[in-house]
Amino acid sequence: MKTPLLPGLRYGDQGDGTYCNPILFADYSDPDVVAVGEDYYLVASSFNCTPGLPILHSRDLVNWQPAGYAMEAFPDEAYARPQHGKGVWAPAIRHHDGRFWVVFGAPDEGIYVTTAERVEGPWTPLHHMAAGKGLIDPCLFWDDDGSAYLLRAQAASRCNGVNSLLTLHRMAPDASKLLDEGEVIIDGNFHHPIVEGPKLYKRNGYYYIFAPAGGVKGGWQTVFRARNLYGPWEDRVVLVQGTTAINGPHQGAWIETPHGEHWFLHFQDRGAYGRVIHLQPMTWGDDGWPRMGDPNRKMQREPVLQHPLPKTSQPTKPQRLPASDDFPGGQLGPQWQWLANYRPEWATLEQPGLRLTTQGTPGGKAHWLEAGNILTQKPQDPRFAFRVHLQPGFKAEGDRAGIILLSGVCGAIYLEQSAGGLRLVQAVLPSKDAPQPLEQVSIKWHQPEIWLELTMIDGQCWFTYGDGQVFTPLGAAIVPQDAAWMGARLGLFALNPDTAASGGSALVSRVSYDRIP
Repeated sequence: MKTPLLPGLRYGDQGDGTYCNPILFADYSDPDVVAVGEDYYLVASSFNCTPGLPILHSRDLVNWQPAGYAMEAFPDEAYARPQHGKGVWAPAIRHHDGRFWVVFGAPDEGIYVTTAERVEGPWTPLHHMAAGKGLIDPCLFWDDDGSAYLLRAQAASRCNGVNSLLTLHRMAPDASKLLDEGEVIIDGNFHHPIVEGPKLYKRNGYYYIFAPAGGVKGGWQTVFRARNLYGPWEDRVVLVQGTTAINGPHQGAWIETPHGEHWFLHFQDRGAYGRVIHLQPMTWGDDGWPRMGDPNRKMQREPVLQHPLPKTSQPTKPQRLPASDDFPGGQLGPQWQWLANYRPEWATLEQPGLRLTTQGTPGGKAHWLEAGNILTQKPQDPRFAFRVHLQPGFKAEGDRAGIILLSGVCGAIYLEQSAGGLRLVQAVLPSKDAPQPLEQVSIKWHQPEIWLELTMIDGQCWFTYGDGQVFTPLGAAIVPQDAAWMGARLGLFALNPDTAASGGSALVSRVSYDRIP
């Protein structure tokens, strides 16, 4: 029987010297972390969303805040429209020669790298280091003698079904190019199927590869080691789900702190909530193998649910990532991302808020998944309320604006300009293959403003409306699902089913996000 997560648990820093996993109940998929002194920097997959390559900063590995993005837009013109499930996969971050380096694989385009002296930027324009389909999950490595390498996996979906191979390339020290065709150094097809996401380290004369295997939902964490980069490699499974509810505990980063502690940060797949982040204590055995997770287990360890915080020079306070926004100073909060490369005509910031301009949809019919001008952020809790104050400024019949939950099943509540006046509508897109959203219920609306609310509780979502204090349900609940490697996302939109922009708009003056205990 699996051990359930504690009911009503507040995740992250508990304020009593301990933390509870997950430390981030948010979809920061495929995390990697680098330590620079007593500062820690985390990078994660961003897929088709822009700005991309989100970077978080922490002083204790538990409390994280946004530090910026390493990529403003994807260079390929295809990303002018949403490319769901494509784009930035499994980046890695390193600090070398006084600079930060971030590398990632785009499954259809190849491997890109960007660098910066400061993690806040400016970051160099993306450099296309290697072109090719299926080149994913790259990691940069500089050896003690200055020689440089890139280790990567490959995507079966782009390589005729071939995966479970880790390939090592010699690389120019400035990461400008690969110097050879690469050599397969790990074949996981027999003992570690779907081995991917490798991170390469060196310690006490051994090379170590930390790599997940077995698949996202039911896999495990493996560590390989060798005296030579080209092998032979030994392997050991070091973290499994075991009797816990933490499925597929894998793909992340080993961090050594200035206080002599070792930690492993990884993700867990939580379906519609995405890939949430866990932190495991870690030690090194006398045999040179890492032990991570529950110290009461001698060999294959299980994840911990609660544990003392990492040591720090100065105490830190519990923090949450930003989610609410009233757009102070005419700026978007750091939590927001668009579904495609941003275009200035999509929105303007003014006092007192964000004005979304009504855009047409490629192909018509206002198919939400085809619209790049949906502004999104990640949920951060299993139970939350997302509220938006909206004032319509519509110009044409069919103009609509509101809030949306994007997932394998999408739902939205919005105001729409009809021939008979304003309507308040709840609609659903039952799957990505559905030709257009289906209207579930609508009522007439006669006020010049409205508060819209999206509430998600333990995997179910409701849409309500009101005056900011009292909210009324509009239609039936929907059950969101994960889709294209991503969890559900909360969004703001202004669209028209016509293919041309109407000149209408909607003013969003306040976004409120509240955790529900």
